[in-house]
Amino acid sequence: MTAQVTLEDALSNVDLLEELPLPDQQPCIEPPPSSLLYQPNFNTNFEDRNAFVTGIARYIEQATVHSNMVKCNEQPNRVEIYEKTVEVLEPEVTKLMNFMYFQRNAIERFCGEVKRLCHAERRKDFVSEAYLITLGKFINMFAVLDELKNMKCSVKNDHSAYKRAAQFLRKMADPQSIQESQNLSMFLANHNKITQSLQQQLEVISGYEELLADIVNLCVDYYENKMYLTPSEKHMLLKVMGFGLYLMDGSVSNIYKLDAKKRINLTKIDKFFKQLQVVPLFGDMQIELARYIKTSAHYEENKSRWTCTSSSSSPQYNICEQMIQIREDHMRFISELARYSNSEVVTGSGRQEAQKTDAEYRKLFDLSLQGLQLLSQWSAHVMEVYSWKLVHPTDKYSNKDCPDNAEEYERATRYNYTSEEKFALVEVIAMIKGLQVLMGRMESVFNHAIRHTIYAALQDFSQVTLREPLRQAIKKKKNVIQSVLQAIRKTVCDWEAGHEPFNDPALRGEKDPKSGFDIKVPRYVLYSLDLYNDSAHYALTKFKKQFLYDEIEAEVNLCFDQFVYKLADQIFAYYKIMAGSLLLDKRLRSECKNQGATIHLPPSNRYETLLKQRHVQLLGRSIDLNRLITQRISAAMYKSMELAIGRFESEDLTSIVELDGLVEINKMTHKLLSRYMTLDSFDAMFREANHNVSAPYGRITLHVFWELNYDFLPNYCYNGSTNRFVRTVLPFSQEFQRDKQPNAQPQYLHGSKALNLTYSSIYSNYRNFVGPPHFKVICRLLGYQGIAVVMEELLKVVKSLLQGTILQYVKTLMEVMPKICRLPRHEYGSPGILEFFHHQLKDIVEYAELKTVCFQNLREVGNAVLFCLLIEQSLSLEEVCDLLHAAPFQNILPRVHVKEGERLDAKMKRLESKYAPLHLVPLIERLGTPQQIAIAREGDLLTKERLCCGLSMFEVILTRIRTFLDDPIWRGPLPSNGVMHVDECVEFHRLWSAMQFVYCIPVGTHEFTVEQCFGDGLHWAGCMIIVLLGQQRRFDVLDFCYHLLKVQKHDGKDEVIKNVPLKKMVERIRKFQILNNEIITILDKYMKSGDGEGTPVEHVRCFQPPIHQSLASN
Repeated sequence: MTAQVTLEDALSNVDLLEELPLPDQQPCIEPPPSSLLYQPNFNTNFEDRNAFVTGIARYIEQATVHSNMVKCNEQPNRVEIYEKTVEVLEPEVTKLMNFMYFQRNAIERFCGEVKRLCHAERRKDFVSEAYLITLGKFINMFAVLDELKNMKCSVKNDHSAYKRAAQFLRKMADPQSIQESQNLSMFLANHNKITQSLQQQLEVISGYEELLADIVNLCVDYYENKMYLTPSEKHMLLKVMGFGLYLMDGSVSNIYKLDAKKRINLTKIDKFFKQLQVVPLFGDMQIELARYIKTSAHYEENKSRWTCTSSSSSPQYNICEQMIQIREDHMRFISELARYSNSEVVTGSGRQEAQKTDAEYRKLFDLSLQGLQLLSQWSAHVMEVYSWKLVHPTDKYSNKDCPDNAEEYERATRYNYTSEEKFALVEVIAMIKGLQVLMGRMESVFNHAIRHTIYAALQDFSQVTLREPLRQAIKKKKNVIQSVLQAIRKTVCDWEAGHEPFNDPALRGEKDPKSGFDIKVPRYVLYSLDLYNDSAHYALTKFKKQFLYDEIEAEVNLCFDQFVYKLADQIFAYYKIMAGSLLLDKRLRSECKNQGATIHLPPSNRYETLLKQRHVQLLGRSIDLNRLITQRISAAMYKSMELAIGRFESEDLTSIVELDGLVEINKMTHKLLSRYMTLDSFDAMFREANHNVSAPYGRITLHVFWELNYDFLPNYCYNGSTNRFVRTVLPFSQEFQRDKQPNAQPQYLHGSKALNLTYSSIYSNYRNFVGPPHFKVICRLLGYQGIAVVMEELLKVVKSLLQGTILQYVKTLMEVMPKICRLPRHEYGSPGILEFFHHQLKDIVEYAELKTVCFQNLREVGNAVLFCLLIEQSLSLEEVCDLLHAAPFQNILPRVHVKEGERLDAKMKRLESKYAPLHLVPLIERLGTPQQIAIAREGDLLTKERLCCGLSMFEVILTRIRTFLDDPIWRGPLPSNGVMHVDECVEFHRLWSAMQFVYCIPVGTHEFTVEQCFGDGLHWAGCMIIVLLGQQRRFDVLDFCYHLLKVQKHDGKDEVIKNVPLKKMVERIRKFQILNNEIITILDKYMKSGDGEGTPVEHVRCFQPPIHQSLASN
C-alpha cells in the first residue's frame, strides 16, 4: 500500500534535491560561482583610475564623433553643433584640467617628501621599507600616467575640438581661462611632460639620487627574492627600477658613477630587464623596460654595458618551454591539495578542528600560500606572453600564413601565435581555473587554519616572548616600559587559568629557576586576537588614514627585521661558541682552571623553540621564521669559512693548522645547527667558499703552492733529526708581500674573544716550523686532486731549476775542476792530503757564487723533493687508517688466538658469521638498487686494490726527475778503460765531492754554517742527483772527503792547513757521511720498490786482469 505524502513534504523533498551532490566525470574548467559584491562609487576624481578610464572611454569616443560633424564654418547648424560639442565635452575637459592640476600637485607633494627625507639630519636616520615602497608606487603612478597621456591621441583631439568650439561661442572670455586652456593644450601636446617636470624639480633637491637609489635597491631586493604576490606588483617593481634610473641619470647625477660606488647594481637590473623585456602598462598597453635606459642622459657613452637594449628574445616569453615546469608544479601541488581536500571536505574523515595540532594548521597555511603564489605566477606568464606579442607583431616572413594586407592588430594577435603556443595558453588558463576551484572548496579549512595560526603566534608572543623584556623592565625599575608591556599582556593574553600566573618569576624581576618556568599557552580556534591586525584594520576602515597604516606597517617591518637579524646573529654565535667549546681539549680546560683562567661553557638557551616556528603571522603575511633564520645563518656560515680561508691566504704555510681548526669548528657548528634547520651540506658550502665547485682546485690549493714556491722552497731549512723545516737565518730571496688579514668579529672565527685567545695560544705552537702536523692537515684539506696539482707544479719548478740555473752552474764548475785528481796514497798523511785537495780544488773553494746562488737553487730542489716525500708519508698514514676502518665491512678479519686443542678454521668461521651482517657488498646486493650495488662494488674493489698494490707516489716523482737529467754533462763521456772513470773529474759525483769539500771546511766564529743557511735540503738535492745518475757507489769510493776521513782516522793527526783545522773538518765530514748514507739508502729503497720482492740480480762483467810492465816487456 502506497504511503500518503503531503504537499509540504513533497515540496521539502524537492528543495533538498538542490543540496544533493551529483558527482560526475566531467572535468571542471570553470571558476567557482562566487557571488560578486557591487559597490557603486560616483566620485571618479582619480580615486579609482581603472574605473575612470573604463567608464569615460565610451563618452570620449562619442564626443570625438560629434566634434567631427562640423565640416565648415558656413554650415547653417554649426552654432547648434558647437553648443552640443561644448555641452558634451566640457565635463571631460574639466576632468582633463583637474588631471593637469592633480599631476602638478602630486609632483609638488612627491618632491616635498623627497626634500624632507633628503635633509642632512634626516639622512642620518633610516627610511622604512614600507615608506620606500610607497614612494616607489608614487613613481610608478607618474610613469603610467605619463605613458597613458602620450598614447591617448584622442584626448588631444577632443580638447582641440572643444577649444575650437568654445572659442567660436566665446565661452572663454576672461584671460585666466584662456591661459589655463593654453596650459592644458601645452600639457597634452608635450610628450613626457610629467616626467620632465618631475625630473626638473627633483634635480634641484640635494641628495635626491641617494633616496631614489634606496627605492631602486629595495625594488631590486623585492624582485630578486620574489617578495610579491600579484603580477601587477611584480611589474610595478620593474617599472620603478627603470623609471627610477631614468630620473637619477640627469645633469646632476650619473647612475654609472653610482654603480661604480656600488650604490646601485646596474648589472643585476640589466639581467632583470633582459629576462623580462616587456611588461603590461595599463589595459592592453605595454612598455619596453629598455626604453627607460635608452632615453636616459648618459646612455650613449655607456651603451656597451647594457645587454637588455639588444633585440634578442628572452626565454621568459616562450610559453612552450615554460610548460614543463608549470606542469610539474601543477601536478605536485594539486596532488598535495587533493589529499587534504579529500580528507577535509569530500570524505569528512579528517580530524575535528579541536583535534588538530599547530603543525597541521601550519601545513594548511603553507598550502594556501603556495597555491596563491602558483596562481599569480601562471597568470603573470599569460600576461607577459600577451604583452610581448603585442609589442612584437609577426610578418609574412616569420609566419607564412600572415597575408600582406593584414592589419597591425591581426599581426600582433591572430597570426602571432603558433599552434603549440595556443594550446599552451589554453592549458595554463585551464590549470588556473581548475586550481581556483580546488582552493575554493578548501576556503573554510584554510580560513580556520589561518585564524588559528595567527592566534597561536600572538599568544606565544604576548605570554612567552614578552616575559624577558618585562623581567628586565621590573628589575631595572623602568616603570613606563613595565606599564606598556603589562597593558599589552592584559589586552591580548588568554591565560589558561583565566588570569596571569602569580608565581611567574618575571613579575618579580627574577630569573627562571634551573628547571625552567613553563607557561602553557591555550589554543583557541574560534576566535583570535591580533594587536597589529586590529590596529591596521582600524587605521584603514575606521580612521581611514593610509599614513597611519603605513606607520604601523613600517614599525612592524623594522621591529621584525631587527628581531630576525639579532636572533640569527645570536643563534649562530651561540652554536659557534658551543662547537669551539666542544672541540677544546678537556685537559687543557682543567689545567687553565687550576691556574685561575676559567674558560666558560656557553649558558643553555632555548633556541630550539624559536627554530621550530615556521608560520609566524604578521599583518596578514605568513612568515617562515625558520627559513629567514636559515638564510642568514647560511650566509654567516659561508662568511665564516670565507674568513677562515682569507686568514690563511694572508699568512704563511704554518697557519694551515689554524685553518684546519677553523674548518673543524665550522663543521661542528653546521652539525649542531642542522638538527633544527635545513642547511646545504657542509662539503658544498666549503667548496663554494673555497671556489672549488667547478674548478679542479680551490683557493687553499693555490695558496699552498704559492707559499711553497715563493716562501717554503727558498727560505726553509730541513732538519732530519727533528723531521721539521725551520726558517733560514740568512734568507737569499726577497720577502714577498701578502694580503692584509681580513677583520672579523669573534663569532666568525672560534666563537668568542676568550676562545679566540685560547685557540691562538694553541696554534702559536705550530707557527715556527713546518712538520708532520702541517703535512697531515695539507693531505686532509687538499685531497688527492689538490696534492696531484701541487706535485705537478713542483715538478715543473724542479725541472726549470735542474735544466736552467743549476745546469749552467754545473757546466761552469766542471770547467774549473781539475781534469785529473787522483786520491793520494796513505803515506802522505792526512795533513798532506788536505793540502793537496785544497790546492787541487782551489778554484772551486774560491768560487764566489757557490755558497750563495748555487747552493740556494740546490736547496730549493731538495726542499721540493722532501715535501713530496713527507706528503706521501702523511698520506700513507691516512690511507692505513682508512683501510683499518674499512676492514670489518669488507670481511677482512684479524687472525684469532688459538689455544691448545682448538681449531683455527672453526674459530674463524664463528667470527665471520658474527661479523657477516657488517659485510657491505652482500648486504647492498640483497637490499640495494642497481646503482647502489655498482657503487658498493667499485668502492670495495678500490679499497682492496689500494691495500694490495702498495703504489709509491715518490717513486714516480723520482722517475720523472730522472728524465730532467738528460744533458751529457751529468754523466760525462764514456770511460777510456771501458769500465769507469777513476781519476778523471768528468762525472757529477766528482763535482759534488768538490762541493762537499767546500762546505765541510769549518767556518769562523761569527759565520753561518751551511746547515744553518740551507739545511738538509742541499744534501738531499745532491744525493738525489747522484742516485738518479747511478753514481752512488763511485761517489762512496772516490769521494775526496771520505778519503781524507779514512787517512785521518788511521794517523790521528791534527794540524791547521791553510787556516783549516784538520780535526774539526774531519768531524764535519763524518757527520755529513752519515747523512749522505741515510739519504742514499732511502732513495735506493724507493727506486728499487718497483723491482719485485726478491733481491735484484746484479749483472757481472768479466775483465782481463792488468798485466805488469815487467811482464809486458818480456
